[in-house]
Amino acid sequence: MLHVERIERLAEILSETGLDALYLGPSTDVEYLAELRLFHDERVKGLMVSSDGRCFAMTPLLYKEEMGAALGDRVTLKVWADSDGFRGSFRSGCEELGLIGKKIAVNDGVRAVDLIDMKNTVDAEFVNGTDTLSPLRKVKDETELGYLRRAGAIADEVMEYLAKFIRAGMSEREVQEKIVSLYNNAHGVELSFHPIVASGPGGSMPHYSRNDRILTGGDFVVVDMGCRYNGYCSDTTRTFFIGEPSAEQRRVYEIVLEAQRAGETAVRSGATGQDVDRTARKIIEDAGYGDCFLNRLGHGVGIAIHEEPYIVEGNDTPLQPGNVFSVEPGIYIAGKYGVRIENLVAVRPDGTAEALNNFTREMIMIK
Repeated sequence: MLHVERIERLAEILSETGLDALYLGPSTDVEYLAELRLFHDERVKGLMVSSDGRCFAMTPLLYKEEMGAALGDRVTLKVWADSDGFRGSFRSGCEELGLIGKKIAVNDGVRAVDLIDMKNTVDAEFVNGTDTLSPLRKVKDETELGYLRRAGAIADEVMEYLAKFIRAGMSEREVQEKIVSLYNNAHGVELSFHPIVASGPGGSMPHYSRNDRILTGGDFVVVDMGCRYNGYCSDTTRTFFIGEPSAEQRRVYEIVLEAQRAGETAVRSGATGQDVDRTARKIIEDAGYGDCFLNRLGHGVGIAIHEEPYIVEGNDTPLQPGNVFSVEPGIYIAGKYGVRIENLVAVRPDGTAEALNNFTREMIMIK
C-alpha cells in the first residue's frame, strides 16, 4: 500500500533541499513508502519520486503484477522486458517527470553498475540521497511505536526462555538454532538479523560471526538478536555467565551495566546523540576500560535495523519525540571475553525515555 502522505512529505523535503527527484532501489525506503519488499536480483526496479509529488516505478515485466498492486494508480509503471533492458523505460519515466538536466538523488538500494547505466542514459546530475528520507523515518508515529514495542516484547520473551535453556556443553550453533526456532515457530515472526551468540573469547568481537565453539564454565555468553513485527525491528543484547564469575568479571559486568543505565537516563528530548554517548562512555573510561569500548553507543532502529539517529560522538542533532535507538555499551577484552547490554529506547511525546526492552539487565549466572 502506497503511503500517500509520506510521498507528499518527501516531495516537500526534496523541494526544501534543492533536489528534483529521489530514485529508490530495493530497500527499506521502499518498504517505508509503499510496504513493498522487493526481491534483490540483477533486474533494475524501484520508485522515482519527484519534487512535485509525481512518481514512476521501474518495473521488470517479471514484477509488474506485484509492484502494480502495491503502488496503485498514483504511480506510473515503466515496464521493461528482459530482452530489452531497463534504459529505455528509465529515460521515458524521467522525460515524463521533466527530470532531464535536473538533480536526481539515489539511495543505497541502487547498484553502482546500474547507476552508471542510468547516468549514461539520462543527462542529469545524480547525487547521494541515502539520508533524504531520514527526517521522516527517524520520527516514529504511534502506530510505528506500537509495532516496535511488540517486537521488543517478543525479544524479551525469547531472551527469558534462553536464560533457562543455555547450558555448558552446548554449541553456539545450538543456541542460535533455538533462537531462530523461537521466533519463527513459537512467535511466527522473522528475524531482524541473524542472531549473534559469542562465548568466551568470541565475545570480544562485537559482530562475532562463528558459531562452532562449545559453551564452557567460566564463559561470558553474549546473545544479540531481534525480530521484525509488522516490518519493524527489535534489537536486544544480554550477556549471561556460565558458572561463578571472578571478581574481575563481576566488576566488568557491573561497569557495563552502570554505563547502560546511565545512557538510558541521559535520553531526553533536546539532548544530542553525542551527549548520550558521552554519558555512558565516561563511566567506562573512568573505570579504565575506555580502549575496550569499541563501538558507538547506539543506532536508530525502525524498518531497518540500523538507521538514524546514531548515538555517537559528533552527532549534535537534538533528539526528538518519536526517535527510537539502541543504548548498548560494551567492554571487549581481546582474546578473553566481552560484555554488552542493549535496550532499545524511545523518546516519548513528553520528552522522557521509554525502554522497549524489560528483560532483566542484572547478571544471570547459569549453573
